[in-house]
Amino acid sequence: MSEVNPASGNDVATMSEDEKQLASLGYKQELKRSWSGFSNFAISFSIISILAGCFTTFGQGWNAGGPAAIAWGWPVLAALILCIGLCLSELVSAFPTSGGIYWWASKLGGPKAGYYTGWLNLIGLVAIVASVAYGCATFFDLTLGFLSTSYHSGNLNTIFLYFIGVLLIVGLANIFSSHLLAVFNNISVWWHVLGAAAVILILVIVPAHHASASMVFTSTVNNTGFFGGKTSGVGYLFIVLPIGALLTQYTITGYDASAHLSEETHGASTAAAKGIWRSIFYSAIGGWVLLLAFLFAVQNQSDVTKGGGGVAVIFSQALSSRWGGSVLLISAIGQLFCTMACLTSCSRMLFAFSRDGAVPGHKMWSKLSAKRVPVAGVILAVIVSVIITLPALVKVDINGAPVPIAFYAVVSIGVIGLYWCFAIPIWKRLKMGDAFVPGEWNLGKKYKVLSVIALLDVVLVTFMAFMPTSTLGVPWDSGFAWKYVNYTILVVPTAMILLWIYWHLSVKKWFTGPRQTIDLGPDMSSASLP
Repeated sequence: MSEVNPASGNDVATMSEDEKQLASLGYKQELKRSWSGFSNFAISFSIISILAGCFTTFGQGWNAGGPAAIAWGWPVLAALILCIGLCLSELVSAFPTSGGIYWWASKLGGPKAGYYTGWLNLIGLVAIVASVAYGCATFFDLTLGFLSTSYHSGNLNTIFLYFIGVLLIVGLANIFSSHLLAVFNNISVWWHVLGAAAVILILVIVPAHHASASMVFTSTVNNTGFFGGKTSGVGYLFIVLPIGALLTQYTITGYDASAHLSEETHGASTAAAKGIWRSIFYSAIGGWVLLLAFLFAVQNQSDVTKGGGGVAVIFSQALSSRWGGSVLLISAIGQLFCTMACLTSCSRMLFAFSRDGAVPGHKMWSKLSAKRVPVAGVILAVIVSVIITLPALVKVDINGAPVPIAFYAVVSIGVIGLYWCFAIPIWKRLKMGDAFVPGEWNLGKKYKVLSVIALLDVVLVTFMAFMPTSTLGVPWDSGFAWKYVNYTILVVPTAMILLWIYWHLSVKKWFTGPRQTIDLGPDMSSASLP
């Protein structure tokens, strides 16, 4: 007679291999396991979304480096990010849980490491949801401006209403069905592949002429105001260029979604691992080709710089209103898919973290609906996304060109939250050395050099995310105003201080890390399960 686990009510003998592995980690199968390996890859690929980041943060790369920095910087930075992804792939293979990065940090470094990692991950994911949704709203507004001469784009109040609308749409989609989300993510992959290909073809065929290879691969820009606009010297190399790195570091992020959805994926120990590194690899290739298409479509470099460096300026130069509007619409729809996937990842992380009691009101956020979806968590993520993006209602112009300072700040908060939380389990795994028990997919001895490279990239990200977008955002500049400030430097340290206070006043007295939701019987011990 087979053993029945008292916590789950499941017959051990009839449990799938995924359920057994999850049980060995202390959890019963609560979320619906309906995602294929392709769907798992699809959600990370959708969140990376070259139709989102390459379009929305292109201006940051242009203003802080220019064409050459984008053309050469993307593949170099993408290679560094792939090192991070490979390290995370090894970890998710060993520990395929929805808690993902937080769970790994707790397992390898104890409750305190897990606590800070979980909150950084949560902060980063909420900020990414907000930034992608706002980018989607902005590009929908630009699309209407291109396609209709009577529509006046750029009104911040209107864009914010679109932003709320985007969040409502993706929120309802997330609440409705987990299976439907998997379908949407599968569609999203093909939208990104075919959409990016369509954009590239349009930019190759339609413009009357193209920029020279010399302009694309050698010309530089410093539109930040730092160092008098110089595009050479130590200041340009070590201050200006890292600011422009936001383009790559923001675009290729969110791939931890494959880990957060591992409890809903078949064959998670290998599928989730492959989902992480493959989403980075294919996005890196597609994104580079897409960015080169943008650069070669430039008709007048100085006008792009004067216009703030955004892709819309390039499209208005190179394409008719109909073609330009079509390209922007392809991007906006891709960003809608991306927002949907980001919210899924965020709500699953909130569910897992709350399941272990680490979030105030945890009983509400860890509660599942009849469709086995954390509805309250979805709603909370939407509300917080709106709140942290409120500064986007303030209009900001630099040298006469509109610059989305608030958008870049939310982007930076997301980037630093995610990369800091990645760094903690990678560091802990590096320290464990051969004591770490790898899963089916692992790096072997290569984990040492890859971990070091990954951690060095996090140092670069930290510097980049805290830097002001222009000189107007530093107190000693004569034109300083608070609306120009990259408020990442205020939000992140404040959040960390509050988390430190919360830990010492309360959390450390009761938080023990991941809680088991299943009683391990003799047939379900970690030693007897794969």
